[in-house]
Amino acid sequence: MLTRKQHELLMFIHERIKETGVSPSFDEMKEALDLASKSGIHRLITALEERGFIRRLAHRARALEVTKLPEQATTGPIRGRAPFTPAVIEGGGRSAPVSEAANDTRELVLVGKIAAGVPIAAIQGDNGRYQVPEAMLGAGEHYMLEIEGDSMIEAGILNGDLVVIKRVDTASSGEIVVALVEGEEATLKRLRKKGQSIALEPANRNYETRIFGPDQVEVQGKLVGLIRQYH
Repeated sequence: MLTRKQHELLMFIHERIKETGVSPSFDEMKEALDLASKSGIHRLITALEERGFIRRLAHRARALEVTKLPEQATTGPIRGRAPFTPAVIEGGGRSAPVSEAANDTRELVLVGKIAAGVPIAAIQGDNGRYQVPEAMLGAGEHYMLEIEGDSMIEAGILNGDLVVIKRVDTASSGEIVVALVEGEEATLKRLRKKGQSIALEPANRNYETRIFGPDQVEVQGKLVGLIRQYH
């Protein structure tokens, strides 16, 4: 069982190695976890090593290797961004969604694809139905979308993931939302309110934050969880 900080650091290291092939520096880890000193990072690294999640590679600079991940893994935070830590359900193949509801699940409709990248036209329809645990949902109306693109990978949201969305029309700054841009483009981004402007912020340093006027962006839901499928 990992502590929250150990989990955040492990996932930050894992995502950085996956993106760049090189583990992050101690300064980068300190900044990502918003710690005051590198000594805290040293303690976390030692704890992860002792628990068998990482190992140090001899005679190499910045040499860390992730040897295993927790069963339910989400990405650690980037400094200045609220961490996204939904439950992650490992699903089966898309051609065989669960067909019989259990007492503690709710059937949700997969209504289409949404871009985590350059916005694409919103797609509405019934593209399959999935049983989702009630514990993930709570009150309110929910639906699902398939992620297309990679602009939210640093928040642990990958191309092909099925995201669970609670239907709302308002959201707090820092929440990940489904945003309808100028009435025709749908995208999944982190919402930032900056004065009278609305910023749609990616979680991938290769993409730029887009700024809009308050009348150009309509919130259609906020992210509460995701289902990751392995084929």
